[in-house]
Amino acid sequence: MSVKLAKEVLSIESAGILAVRDNLGREFEKAVDLIMACPSRLVVTGIGKSGLVGQKISATLNSTGTPSVFLHPVEALHGDLGMVASTDVVLAISYSGETAELNGLLSSLKERNVPIIALCGRLQSNLAQHAVVTLNVAVPREACPLGLAPTTSTTATLALGDALAVALLDRKQFRAEDFRRNHPGGSLGERLKVAVREVMLTGEEVPIVDSTYTLADAVAELNRKNLGAVFICDANKKLLGIITDGDIRRMLSSGKNIREMALEEGMKADPVAIPSSLMAADALSIMQRHEITVLAVADEGGHMEGILHLHDLLGKGEFRFLI
Repeated sequence: MSVKLAKEVLSIESAGILAVRDNLGREFEKAVDLIMACPSRLVVTGIGKSGLVGQKISATLNSTGTPSVFLHPVEALHGDLGMVASTDVVLAISYSGETAELNGLLSSLKERNVPIIALCGRLQSNLAQHAVVTLNVAVPREACPLGLAPTTSTTATLALGDALAVALLDRKQFRAEDFRRNHPGGSLGERLKVAVREVMLTGEEVPIVDSTYTLADAVAELNRKNLGAVFICDANKKLLGIITDGDIRRMLSSGKNIREMALEEGMKADPVAIPSSLMAADALSIMQRHEITVLAVADEGGHMEGILHLHDLLGKGEFRFLI
């Protein structure tokens, strides 16, 4: 009995999404045009179940290249309206279009000349009248047998929000690389699908000393940057060698006085180096093969461009040091 009812619910909700799909037309194109022309943010607002749907839509927009923020209608009336600028666009969600808390916000938005895109199921509602664009999310019926709990309507609204986000993604020519850049804490598999140049450290973050420096200077730089290694280069940034934490420990345990040692005595010449175009997954394989946690990134002439650390591939706390 429960399975039969579940299938019926899914069928009803599927029909609701198809009804919204069939209602799409020029208004949807106008909504996309309006958001694309917005110089700042899309402010999403709604209350109750519509508010929860709005928060998800806002999150999806942010991760797919459309800056967005969620605004609670009640909090807006108590000061948070200050976050809305005249350059913003508002996406207001209410199935009935007559939600009291949301309607209380509409006149204030109109005074600020903020354009409103409405997601509602009644085209003659107060919300629709205030909107410059109205996207119809009317569904044949709710899946709730009482016809009271928002079910089909919220599912259809959420689906239309996804459709809007994807349409904007397409217009912006948002790429997989852009998506991964917005998800640095994503799965390991996704983090390894980028080129080394996207995750390598450059500039002042790189532990590097000139070949004219002393070994003590190299140790000081190693401690300062705290990345487990320091690289030695000539005046033209050509890579000459590397000194790791492990090298220093081994020198100290052998009784050597590193303050009296020349830089060449402590460094290993011709360290492993990779091009910035290499995929991160391949760089990780090289690290595993050589049992190291840091790699030099150099151009074809052997000149340093940056370094790649295991932290930047796996995230801190997800590996053991191999040096």
